[in-house]
Amino acid sequence: MNSQLDDGPSHTWLGPPIDVRPLFAPEHAALMATLRGLTPADWGKEAVPGWTVRDLAAHLLGDFYGRLARDRDGHRDGPAFAPGESLEAFIHRINHEWVDAYVRVSPAALTDTLDLIGGQIARHFEATNLHSPSLGVSWAGVDPAPMWLDSARDLTEFWTHRQQIRHAIGQDTDPDPRFLPVVLDTFLRALPHTLREIAAPVGTQIQVHIDGPAGGTWTATATPHHWSLAEPATGHPATIVHLDAETAWRLCTRGIQPDTALAHARIDGDHDLAEAACQIVSIIY
Repeated sequence: MNSQLDDGPSHTWLGPPIDVRPLFAPEHAALMATLRGLTPADWGKEAVPGWTVRDLAAHLLGDFYGRLARDRDGHRDGPAFAPGESLEAFIHRINHEWVDAYVRVSPAALTDTLDLIGGQIARHFEATNLHSPSLGVSWAGVDPAPMWLDSARDLTEFWTHRQQIRHAIGQDTDPDPRFLPVVLDTFLRALPHTLREIAAPVGTQIQVHIDGPAGGTWTATATPHHWSLAEPATGHPATIVHLDAETAWRLCTRGIQPDTALAHARIDGDHDLAEAACQIVSIIY
């Protein structure tokens, strides 16, 4: 795993922290290069089901503004939960409201605004304290989350949306080696939460191995209280799931479904545990 810092005492089961702060500026630069290279027709292409490239760019701007408002400016006004509304439903609703409001904004104006506000986002994250409490990360099962995980979550969201734009216009996933290893490391922090309902003897280990230079090995160990990424790998795991990097990140963001990922996987050991591990989701879904 690509981790550089010592962990705080209360979140050791998430594995060692990841410092993504230096990556926000180059990720933003890559986004702007992609957007400024779009043709007029590209903006209308479907990037995700129901959203065009322009819609997805507007969504990114909403994420930027929301983060600055909450964390930098202490601004607490905004949409509230409807009665009985789940977190997932709330997020999807306010995202659609924002995107719908931005229909009147031209791609050129949207791009210029993203450039301005995205630069502020990069500077904001560069100044954060990685061990301070921050927004919860529901897919990892922690609220509040340490800032290192919250910021890594945001970087992976920005990166994922940029790949969706690239794919919409016929480009492959960005091969830049600065990003994908960190994205995968962040996504795999969802593994203990994914396995939370799986009962297994203490010490049982499930490994996910991602092939290639961006990959690595993540080992979840059953402890008396939960699954943990902090325990050393010992002996032979109950199952090892081998995935390529493209399959892994698409699975974690539900660009593909678990059965598709399993069809591409090589499994050594218990297939039921492998199927459980491949239910991983590293986005609000």
